[in-house]
Amino acid sequence: QVQLVESGGGLVQAGDSLRLSCAASGRTFRSLAIGWFRQAPGMEQEFVAAISWDGARIDYTDSVKGRFTLSRDNEKNTAYLQMNSLKPEDTAVYFCAGDFAPSSASWYARDYDYWGLGTQVTVSS
Repeated sequence: QVQLVESGGGLVQAGDSLRLSCAASGRTFRSLAIGWFRQAPGMEQEFVAAISWDGARIDYTDSVKGRFTLSRDNEKNTAYLQMNSLKPEDTAVYFCAGDFAPSSASWYARDYDYWGLGTQVTVSS
């Protein structure tokens, strides 16, 4: 069993930065591709970014390209989502997820096997 725990969310102003972390339990982190998804109130969950086990493949949704950077440290069993130039429309609960297809960076929530409970990001205008 893999547990994923997100942290780093908070309330910030437009233009500020936050770094979200996704910490994984166990020794299987290297076997996982990691994805980030978000869900705003009343909206469907949407893909944000994903990274393969070795960082060779990283994908972003268009709305965050150039502002968000996804990385991982397999020695620390942690993935990081650096979010710069935040906008009010980035407000959502952010979830990290693990996919036991390590070379993938899937955009689809159905491909992910494990999920964290989420961390709230609120960006005020």
